[in-house]
Amino acid sequence: MTSALHTSALTSLPLLARGKVRDNYAVGDDRILMVASDRISAFDVIMGEPIPGKGELLTRLSLFWFDQLGPKGLNICPIHLTGDAPEGVVSAEEAPQVAGRSMLVQRLKPIPVEAVVRGYLAGSGWKEYQDNQAVCGVKLPAGLQNASKLPEPIYTPAAKAEMGEHDENITFEQTVAMIGPELAAQIRDISIALYKAAAEIALQKGIIIADTKFEFGLDKAGQLVLMDEVLTPDSSRYWPLDSYVVGQNPPSYDKQFLRDWLETAKVNGKPWDKTPPAPRLPKEVIEKTAAKYQEALARMLG
Repeated sequence: MTSALHTSALTSLPLLARGKVRDNYAVGDDRILMVASDRISAFDVIMGEPIPGKGELLTRLSLFWFDQLGPKGLNICPIHLTGDAPEGVVSAEEAPQVAGRSMLVQRLKPIPVEAVVRGYLAGSGWKEYQDNQAVCGVKLPAGLQNASKLPEPIYTPAAKAEMGEHDENITFEQTVAMIGPELAAQIRDISIALYKAAAEIALQKGIIIADTKFEFGLDKAGQLVLMDEVLTPDSSRYWPLDSYVVGQNPPSYDKQFLRDWLETAKVNGKPWDKTPPAPRLPKEVIEKTAAKYQEALARMLG
């Protein structure tokens, strides 16, 4: 396995921002170099230890899905990839930090809405359904169970939060108030189309995509463009089809193993309160988390 990269340190380009996973650098005024580090976060807190290979894996999966769903494939909507090689915009000495884990993308005006699509009842959606038979204001039929497939995928947007804060679930009507009815409807309809297409492709490879989130931006012409990562285990809930049973929490290919461990972890002898600093991850947790991500990649790409 490759050596891990917790934080990139490019000096040939200006740093724009560091997110939970990605470090973004300006390439002129019209492109961004997105470097996927091996950082991992849980409960909106970045862990101190990286997961080796994670950044390359997320990049490979995103590129796979951009090919499937973008202009080279089903052409559901424009995508932010420029087609240029990331290694070509950094110095030769910095190329190893970039190779295999980066995307060179258009610089867009981000839309402050997380476009969440759910095809199955899971996680917070299942909890909310038990309380009021709805998820984020979307009424659902009675009698559904944990992990039930929904009659149709539902769109449950969230408002993007500042770094370290939790995204806030909002209604479609609130997105209309934020960005206008036309754009809100366009994002909803494209997101559902992307999810349906991806879910069908994944199912043929033995994976259920229970839910996912997309991010969009506007280019200079005002055109809606799919951006950031797409349909990775960081932005989606991946379940193995052969272990799926309605009424039970399926084993997942995301960071649920890490979350479960953190629920029992202690800092200074006390249960962790989900604020920084995070507990130090033992080698076993790092290795098992890495194995989950690798299995998702192997199933999806073969």
